[in-house]
Amino acid sequence: MPTLPWTLHGNGRTVAPGAIVAPEERLAWPITIGIGAQHVVAMFGATFLVPLLTGFPPSTTLLFSGIGTILFLLITRNRVPSYLGSSFAFIAPITASTQADSPEAALGGVLVIGVLLALLGLLVQAIGTRWISALMPPVVMGSIVALIGFNLAPTAYENFKVSPVTATITLAAVVLCTALFRGILGRVSVLLGVIVGYIVACLRGEIDFGPFHEAAWIGLPHFTHPTFEVSLLPMFLPVILVLLAENVGHVSSVGLMTGRDLDHMVGRTLFSDGLATTVSALFGGSPTTTYGENIGVMSATRVYSTAAYWVAGIVAICLSLSPKIGALINTIPAGVLGGVTFVLYGLIGIVGVRMWVDNKVDFSRPKNQITAGVALVVGIANVTWVFDGITLTGIALGTVAALVIYHLMSGIGALTGTDEPAVGDANAVAEAELPAGR
Repeated sequence: MPTLPWTLHGNGRTVAPGAIVAPEERLAWPITIGIGAQHVVAMFGATFLVPLLTGFPPSTTLLFSGIGTILFLLITRNRVPSYLGSSFAFIAPITASTQADSPEAALGGVLVIGVLLALLGLLVQAIGTRWISALMPPVVMGSIVALIGFNLAPTAYENFKVSPVTATITLAAVVLCTALFRGILGRVSVLLGVIVGYIVACLRGEIDFGPFHEAAWIGLPHFTHPTFEVSLLPMFLPVILVLLAENVGHVSSVGLMTGRDLDHMVGRTLFSDGLATTVSALFGGSPTTTYGENIGVMSATRVYSTAAYWVAGIVAICLSLSPKIGALINTIPAGVLGGVTFVLYGLIGIVGVRMWVDNKVDFSRPKNQITAGVALVVGIANVTWVFDGITLTGIALGTVAALVIYHLMSGIGALTGTDEPAVGDANAVAEAELPAGR
């Protein structure tokens, strides 16, 4: 199948009931551009929140989000429709690394993970994906995803305390928009909540528009480059497991919706995501991941055309070339971020719980109880261990705890005959669709 161009679906204007627009097809260009704009709206709220929460430049993040999406489409040969937005899984290690050293050192950690993820993609392309579910059954993967979300709770509360009134109104707006709206509006409820909170903060005099007025309309984003601090790298390593689950889940979801077996593309998607994260980190942008919000747009429109994602990637690049837009995004105050992250970080945690539910993990079994229980407590308490200059935080230690406890108890149970197979343990890694960003 050629990378370009796409074949026209039907008359290019309508999609018959029950039909879909396949990845290699497109509608008329005006319609395709409109759908691409929907993808931009869907990804924008979560993508710009990550640099705000980590201190990275929003314009740089937008630029490499667009570039990463185009790289993804090229490497997957237009067979897997996806947008690569900012990854929420990196927020905790980036924040901790920045506090312990510098933003440049945090970029170094992101860069290493990008390279490792790309190499993992090559490995998966060579040997397949069956080993993934053996290493990380649903109880383990669900625990890791959940503890990453819940580990961020103190960060959300720190922002919340800066302006409790604005934060509460923002939180309420997100909840109400989610409850009231369906379709595209329901899927961008976080963005709508930010807009409401921003207006409230403006009325309360909590926003400084000075940098916005001083910024130029057109210009290159601010570029920074990574440095490397070996002691910080263990904080980042657990993120690979989350990115692995996100990519497997994304490919599975698209395959189900399009009626195609896309498992053979997992290696390419992992490599693409790793390469996009690596390139972004080299110049100061946020790490990337496949976005569940855009899966929602495809589900609602039944249009899986990768042409729409090319449009979205190009639009993101164009937006990034306006320093004024980046400066405006940077004016969002802590109170608004506090209200939004109460929802976002909670949703990341609940995705882990959803993995348990979807895979019917049997929590009457002590092995599963202890694996999840210990990992969550370690992550939420942010247990920290420092030795020989290397710092292991709650996310890293919680991940190690989940893996070691599960496989140790499984091994002992197999030797003694006290362990019996559970319904959920043999299933593949669950879909890891992180609402409003990862």
